[in-house]
Amino acid sequence: MIAAVGLIFTTACSPAEKKTEESAKEQTEATEEVVEETEELTDSVHFGQMIDAEGALTIDEFASQMEGKDSMNVKIAAVATDVCQKKGCWMKVQLADGSEMRIRFKDYGFFVPKDISGKEVVFDGIAFNEEVPVEDLKHYAEDEGKSAEEIAAITEPEIKTSFVATGVLIK
Repeated sequence: MIAAVGLIFTTACSPAEKKTEESAKEQTEATEEVVEETEELTDSVHFGQMIDAEGALTIDEFASQMEGKDSMNVKIAAVATDVCQKKGCWMKVQLADGSEMRIRFKDYGFFVPKDISGKEVVFDGIAFNEEVPVEDLKHYAEDEGKSAEEIAAITEPEIKTSFVATGVLIK
């Protein structure tokens, strides 16, 4: 919706295009509708595809539904525990067993703010189990600001539940 507002303003402000009074009025009405819809979201911010919280699983529900599966399409509501401090290109949430799941963003197409640790997030996409190579684990440790000694101590790949999100809602 925010993108729609930007598109409307970009179109409305384009010097190359002459607008009649009637089309300007229509644009104003369309902008007002978008603003009203945005106000209904009450402090929620979207990244990637627009999603809502309806139908999102809790971490416990996700854990029981993911059990025995290699992957699944799912929408999850959780609390962000960590975020990439370089770009916001991934975030983590704690799983029911105490481990963490890293959420990356489809096609590296969007990032989230770096200050959302502790905030409720809803994300939609695909969860899957994967072997994370040592090189990637070291890269993530660097992104997290870990010491050179901690990074050097990473010598084995890990099997982890990961997630590629198409959209994120921050409440």
